[in-house]
Amino acid sequence: MSLAVDPRSNRLLAALPDAEWKRWLPQLEPVDMPLGQVLYESGSRLAHVYFPTTSIVSLLYVMEDGASAEIAVVGNEGIVGISLFMGGESTPSRALVQSAGKGLRLRADVMLQEFNRAGPVLHLLLRYTQALITQMAQTAVCNRHHSVDQQLCRWLLLSLDRLDTNDLVMTQELIANMLGVRREGVTEAAGHLQHAGLIHYRRGHITVIDRAGLEQRTCECYAVVKKEYDRLLPPLSVV
Repeated sequence: MSLAVDPRSNRLLAALPDAEWKRWLPQLEPVDMPLGQVLYESGSRLAHVYFPTTSIVSLLYVMEDGASAEIAVVGNEGIVGISLFMGGESTPSRALVQSAGKGLRLRADVMLQEFNRAGPVLHLLLRYTQALITQMAQTAVCNRHHSVDQQLCRWLLLSLDRLDTNDLVMTQELIANMLGVRREGVTEAAGHLQHAGLIHYRRGHITVIDRAGLEQRTCECYAVVKKEYDRLLPPLSVV
């Protein structure tokens, strides 16, 4: 079967053993994931799980008054919809495409069958879930204890890790919603980073010029999360 999207450009799919790969391949459906698309809303039952390849999805916690804050990002390292196989079937978070691209989806019933085989897929998905929980916990700590400058650096680095480009199509308003801060705070932080020669920002577009400089400027939260993903998941080069 030939897919318009290469499934092995997703880190989890690339790590599937041959037997699982042969079962999964006919079931994987390539999908476009445009900027701003909501894959699922808070409290909804999941019909599919998603494997981003060139897109990034934000998991957002939405308050009663409509305010939201990002709790994690998922890109080519992972899967969107872990509540399905963790037994909850629904989740209090919203999944929103924050960087447009492509991905693949798998029907919920097929995902549950694979997880319940209790083989290598189960162990791979549980390791991924542990890494995702680490990202969520570190994000909460970062938002509480670190400056908006540091949070923005962390967010940019996590996004870069999931893209093959240094350019991000992203408005300051959307970044503010992701970080759960005022837009003015993001404007000021982006100005600091641009003045330091780390990024170039123009309306709706951020280009990272000095990644090493961002890594030096950010807090320890980025390194903690990256180390856990690298420890728990196979590298993307595994085929």
